Amino acid sequence: MNPFVSFMASTTGRIVRIVAGLVLVAWGWLGLGGVTGIIVAIIGLVPLLAGIFDFCVFAPLFGNPLSGAKIRAGK
Repeated sequence: MNPFVSFMASTTGRIVRIVAGLVLVAWGWLGLGGVTGIIVAIIGLVPLLAGIFDFCVFAPLFGNPLSGAKIRAGK
């Protein structure tokens, strides 16, 4: 299995995705403002929701399942 996908499916990877998503949403909403800020905040929702709901958007690109639990189980 790809080391990047393994890391992203791990607990640490989930935490990194959640924190990165929160940072992007906060930066877009509070730091940038305007249309650019809204776009950055929406983009930040992707890693945030991926971490919260335990799925990895990059995994299918490497031939792995979308679900983090299935990746960790080696399916």
